[in-house]
Amino acid sequence: MAASNHVSHGHHGHDDAHGSLKSYVVGFGLSILLTLASFGTVMSGAVPHHLMMPGIVVFAVAQLLVQLVFFLHMGTSPGKRGNLAIMLFTLLILAIVVVGSLWVLHNMNVNMMHPALPQMPTE
Repeated sequence: MAASNHVSHGHHGHDDAHGSLKSYVVGFGLSILLTLASFGTVMSGAVPHHLMMPGIVVFAVAQLLVQLVFFLHMGTSPGKRGNLAIMLFTLLILAIVVVGSLWVLHNMNVNMMHPALPQMPTE
């Protein structure tokens, strides 16, 4: 066999399931921006106290979406659907476990006999 018939398998072309350096830098920049925004919401004092928690929740959800899209490669393109399906199934299982546990604990609390409170003498 000739050495020229050897095919290199080192590079398979661009894989759509992985991000480019540009997408990682954009994701990192957005993550830093959202982190600073949530920190600034609390520390600046410019946001009214009753709006701080909703603001932080909005920034946290945005941060979650940035992490999922730019770093965990979640999306609807054919190369990313497997990751998305696995993530959705994982969230479904977690929801079933958490809601089921809360339901069982609530029913146990309702159906248990609580000790009677001592009666205070009335005068």
